[in-house]
Amino acid sequence: MGTHLREFHRQAEEVLSAKGPAGPILLRYVSNHFDFIGTHPHYPRIFQRMMMVGDRTLKRMVREHSIPLLKMLLALVERGMRSGEFRRLDREHTLISLAGLTVHYFNIAPAFRMISGQDPFSKANLARRKAAVLKFIHYALFRNPEAA
Repeated sequence: MGTHLREFHRQAEEVLSAKGPAGPILLRYVSNHFDFIGTHPHYPRIFQRMMMVGDRTLKRMVREHSIPLLKMLLALVERGMRSGEFRRLDREHTLISLAGLTVHYFNIAPAFRMISGQDPFSKANLARRKAAVLKFIHYALFRNPEAA
């Protein structure tokens, strides 16, 4: 888990450090996060189990990976709100919502399979979910979603 997480962290820092309008950067980050989890779909459930049992490794992972990325994301969202690109929303809850849009799908994949009879990890379903997530972000966060 550590090697893959470090690679995602490196890529995420690269994306979040980019210059330019906040919207495309945020969408690229969410897209990369979705693709990362799509290729490592067990990560959200492992992470959830670690949270439930209070695993010490989780504390280290959060300190080394989650907190630095969250600070960068908060700054990006704030920048987008200040520039007028994003609606004025609660920054912290915006990040919780963004994570939920992506991670929850993978957490509920076993139930999705049972309920729908579909493979949540098929290329078609992953592409459909990713497109829905990005579109939802456009309409929830962007001040002018049609222009983005």
